[in-house]
Amino acid sequence: MKSTSLLLTAACAASLSLCGMMTALGASKKDASPSPSPSASPTAKATASPKEKAPRAIPFRGMATAIDQSAKTFTIAGKETSRVFKVTDKTTVTKGGNPATMADLMDNEAVTGSYWKQEDGTLEAKSLKIGGKSDADKASSAQKSKKADDAMASPSPSPKN
Repeated sequence: MKSTSLLLTAACAASLSLCGMMTALGASKKDASPSPSPSASPTAKATASPKEKAPRAIPFRGMATAIDQSAKTFTIAGKETSRVFKVTDKTTVTKGGNPATMADLMDNEAVTGSYWKQEDGTLEAKSLKIGGKSDADKASSAQKSKKADDAMASPSPSPKN
């Protein structure tokens, strides 16, 4: 019995010392990954490689005001600032799910869509949806909310054994 406890004690001491040495060896190794050079130029980042993804369009929604048909711009007032969006030939304009033009946009009309922020700070509309939800969308969402209300209002009775 005495030899078994002595053997266990020696095994524990050996494993602890081995762990201590391994930890010390691991801590003394330097990081193999190269650190970024302080002389990296910002122009290297500006050049897009073929593997990089194109920037995603940013969504917007609000009421269109200050519509300028000749400049093809409209403004959406925000809480702190207003944003002016430019409609280009690349912009997809729809009204009620059908193709539309900038001429279809009226003052104080609900709009949604997405835009890209250009290098010069202008906001170029990628897509523009004129008007609120269509009647079909409204009916569909009203039907879904009615089903949800019915499901919550009348719970099914639990079976009794």
